[in-house]
Amino acid sequence: MSLTMFSLKKSIWVYHLSAGSCNNCDIEILDCLTPRFDLERFGIMLVGSIRHADVILATGIVTRKCLLRVKRVYEQMPAPKLVVAIGACACTGGIFRTGYNMAGPFDRVIPVNAYIPGCPPKPEAMIDGVVKLIQSLNGKLPAKKVR
Repeated sequence: MSLTMFSLKKSIWVYHLSAGSCNNCDIEILDCLTPRFDLERFGIMLVGSIRHADVILATGIVTRKCLLRVKRVYEQMPAPKLVVAIGACACTGGIFRTGYNMAGPFDRVIPVNAYIPGCPPKPEAMIDGVVKLIQSLNGKLPAKKVR
């Protein structure tokens, strides 16, 4: 195991990417970061720059206007790259699936490692999804996509 993957087990820095959401998932992500749910107990910390991040927390649909920006942000992220799609819109397109401006859910644009469905998902579901992603890095879960 590389040193980079070993460091991901203990301290994961996340970057929040909202591509075109209604803001409900964004509010729930911020709720996860409060002392009530305390994501920092798992070593998870929100960072302001994609160049320092290990995981992208992606919310909303990918609109045609931000398609190239999402790809550019993903390319600027250092390897290994992990992406978590949060919410029904990021996973499948949700209620905006047939919209004229929809470029697709995130897995059509960038590779997604974990899906956390819901509209919006509860903070407990997000914590469970991220913990399962950490466990898959530790080798306790199969190395397939975590749902």
